[in-house]
Amino acid sequence: MPHDISGFQAAYITIEVLIALVSIPGNILVIWAVKVNQALRDATFYFIVSLAVADVAVGALVIPLAIIINIGPQIHFYSCLMVACPVLILTESSILALLAIAVDRYLRVKIPMRYKSVVTPKRAGVAIACCWLVSFLVGLTPMFGWNNLKEVQEANSNQSDLTISCQFEHVISMEYMVYFNFFVWVLPPLLLMFVIYLEVFKIIRRQLNKKVASSATDPERYYGKELHIAKSLALVLFLFAVSWLPLHTRNCVSFFCPSCKTPSILTYIAIFLTHGNSAMNPIVYAFRIKKFRTTFLQIWNQYFYCKGDKNMNNIDNTDIAI
Repeated sequence: MPHDISGFQAAYITIEVLIALVSIPGNILVIWAVKVNQALRDATFYFIVSLAVADVAVGALVIPLAIIINIGPQIHFYSCLMVACPVLILTESSILALLAIAVDRYLRVKIPMRYKSVVTPKRAGVAIACCWLVSFLVGLTPMFGWNNLKEVQEANSNQSDLTISCQFEHVISMEYMVYFNFFVWVLPPLLLMFVIYLEVFKIIRRQLNKKVASSATDPERYYGKELHIAKSLALVLFLFAVSWLPLHTRNCVSFFCPSCKTPSILTYIAIFLTHGNSAMNPIVYAFRIKKFRTTFLQIWNQYFYCKGDKNMNNIDNTDIAI
């Protein structure tokens, strides 16, 4: 993270706090909606909850830690490493949750008759647990040794004194960020998801054309819903890619062209995009997925506006896909 433009520091902290204040309640609302609405309790929405948990943690944990790193306090090397790693864990968790969502949508349209027997709540839970386990392993890899400790020791005449100014690039190796984090655990999953959604849309269009020709209204209604929600979740994926690729591109430029200087303001913008992505998803759900929008309004009316039906069990449980 940049630390050489002190004039931007107050503005930076203010923007980060505002992002957190939107991200935390927004994603808590997503989790709350799935909890109170039976219609949202299927595999897709379990994966969405996993994504929302990661986004809550970005607002509650990563952003405060990012502010600390921006200030650059003098702390021990490994303490700084512990401050820098959570963002790596949560980024990977988000990517894997998005990948799980994409695979789930593919199975919904590829094997609609067998979907519920294949994608059970138990298997969805196991998949979510595996996603988080892999995320911790990927994100904590710098703690296991792939870090800048050797460079810090070489730059410090006192080998036993590992107190440094805590900056992300002082402790996290750009080799790790580019070759391992980006080229292995970010870019391939994003490309795979792109291919999966293309296949999902291809299957849905083919089925809709087939059902329209045969006047089969029920399958047409099913695939129509699947098309709508696939578009919504593809939008979530698109926003994630747009939010994260600029920072990874900046890392690649910094790594492959050390003499190339990236303007600090562009780095700040890239950082804001990555953190701001955590606040975007609830907005997408509210505008694009009817069941979320309806449940959000009912929660607001019951708990915050002092109006509306006090019985959340009366939420309509039909039309799960939308």
